[in-house]
Parts: sequence; structure tokens; C-alpha cells
Amino acid sequence: MKPLTGLKVLDFSHVIAGPFATFYLAQLGAEVTKVEKPGGGDVMRGNAKGASQFAAFNAGKQCVQIDIQTQEGQAQAMELALQADVMVDNFRPGVLAKYGLGHEAVQARNPKLIFCGISGYGTQYEPWRERGAYDHVIQAATGMAMLAGEPGGPPVKTGFPVVDVMTGVLGAFAVTAAVQERQRTGKGQFIDISMWGASLQLMYPFTVEAMASGMSPPRVGNKGYSGSPAAEYFETTEGWIALGANTAEQIVALYGVLGWDKAQAAVDLERGPGFARARDPQAFRDKLAARLREKPANTWEAELNAAGIPAARVRQLGEFTAEAQQLGALVAEHQTLDGTTVALPGLGWFSKSV
Repeated sequence: MKPLTGLKVLDFSHVIAGPFATFYLAQLGAEVTKVEKPGGGDVMRGNAKGASQFAAFNAGKQCVQIDIQTQEGQAQAMELALQADVMVDNFRPGVLAKYGLGHEAVQARNPKLIFCGISGYGTQYEPWRERGAYDHVIQAATGMAMLAGEPGGPPVKTGFPVVDVMTGVLGAFAVTAAVQERQRTGKGQFIDISMWGASLQLMYPFTVEAMASGMSPPRVGNKGYSGSPAAEYFETTEGWIALGANTAEQIVALYGVLGWDKAQAAVDLERGPGFARARDPQAFRDKLAARLREKPANTWEAELNAAGIPAARVRQLGEFTAEAQQLGALVAEHQTLDGTTVALPGLGWFSKSV
């Protein structure tokens, strides 16, 4: 039996953030009923990427069409809400309330209901609550687009809807916490999830730094978080290698792999605790980059990892998933929705009973 078996979830969400939250709940055993408008449904059904994208975010759910703009549809939706344990909404704040289905109206009749509202800016603060949002818009608003890229360069959007996905994960996390709280108190909750809040969580160490200092972290391109001179992406004779020699001990080991005198590392590095720092960062990087250009990335990956130095050849996503499946580390879970079968990567963790 899955941990959320028996939990009834009414899903009024669409596109990515809300559907991903309820997808997680469904995969954990919840009975999710997804409400769509007649004559088209979720806009993801018509997405250029095809039915597989819609199925990927909504597998494990039961889809129904209800026109909440009609009195009959509102009555149908309310009846489902009265039977639900959880209700999830990611319309702009106030849309469901206009049809008598906002959290206050529903929870007045079903006080044990956990209502999770997901939106770009949340419901608490004017004038933000009135704003619409998309992933790339929130990346811009929260400063995420100014963390990637090089100093002085244009903003850089992360190459996938990272804020949407994190918002969905945060929604599922908040709902499961509320379910646990309801078991203790017998009371429902209203949960207000914002995309901007999810974005700050993704940038957590930088968010904390900005709140403490009032300053924005510098843009560092492809350098690692540690700031070590040997934590970066480097070009090789074939492809790129991500190197993660963060400590003095790792850099000593790196010198050995590169065929350099290990004792020279003590000369090249500053003394002190924490992550490694070079006495002359640019000269260190130039020397390292020149040496790494002498072999292909796959060779460096094998040699560096054998020496205990974190390193990886830069891959395309399809390369990695194929490699992980061949190894047996990634096992596709095939699920079907509306006649479309998709291969899913699971929930991102493995567990077993002991």
C-alpha cells in the first residue's frame, strides 16, 4: 500500500506547477480527480510536444470535464469538493472564488479540507496577487536569470521550467505536511504556494546571503559554488569536463592525475580552512585549462573519478538517461493516460522497508 492511499484529491490545476504537485500525490497513492473545462481541457493537451507531455504530468489521475461557469457545473464541482480531502488550484487568485469555489466557500462546508492554492505571486500581498506569471517571468523577477551567465552579459534563463517544477514539488510537500497535521488536529488548512517563493527556495544559499547583506551574489558563469579554481567546466580535445576539486586535498590528488608534482600544490594554493583558493587564480586556471585540453572528456572522467575527484563529462540529457537505464540505475515506469503511454523516471528516490 502506498503512503497516500485513500486520500482524495480534487485537482483544478493546469499546465505544469499544479499538475506536477498532484502528479506526485497520485504517484504516492492518492486518488486524484482532475477537473478540466469542456471543449479542450488543459492547455497542455494541445502542447506542441504532444500528448506525451500532458500524460507525463497527469498520469495516475482521473480526468473529468466540468463547466464551472454554469450553475450545474458549480454544483458538480462543489459536490466533489465536499467529498475531497485535498483541493489544488493554480488559477490566478480569485478565479475559483468568482464561481463560488474559493477556499473560504468550500472550507465553510468542508472544514477538514486542505486547500492548496498555487499562483505566481501568492494571495497575501497587493499588488502582486493580481499579476499573472510564467516560469521565465519569475526567473526574471526573482533575480535567477542574473545568477547564470557571465558578468556583464545578458540575463540567462535556465533551460527548462525549473520554477514550475519546484513549485509543484513544494506544493506536494506542503500538502503531505498538512495531511500529517490534520491527523493530529482534525483541522483543514489553506496553503498559499507562490512561484516566487519556490524560486527563492531553489536559490536558497544565495537568497540567505542577499537577505543578510542586501547585495546580490556575483555572476560566475560555469564556476562551481565553492569558488575553487578547480571547480568549473573545462574544454577538452573532445567535449567538456565538469571538474569538482574543491579542497586542497582534492587538488593535490588532481595534480597527481595531471602528472604534475603534488608538492607544487602547496605553493600554488593559499593556506587556510575551507575551500581551496589559488594564489594566482587566473594563472592557475590557464595552466589547468591547457592541460585538460590534451585528452578527451571521457578519459579525464574515468581518471579523475578513479582518483576520488568528482568529475563528469558534459552530456546531453538523452545520453544520461540512456546510460542510466543501461546501468539499471534508472528504470522506466510505464503509465497510460487517455491512450498515451509514457515512460516515467519515478519520483527521484529509492526506498524499501526494513
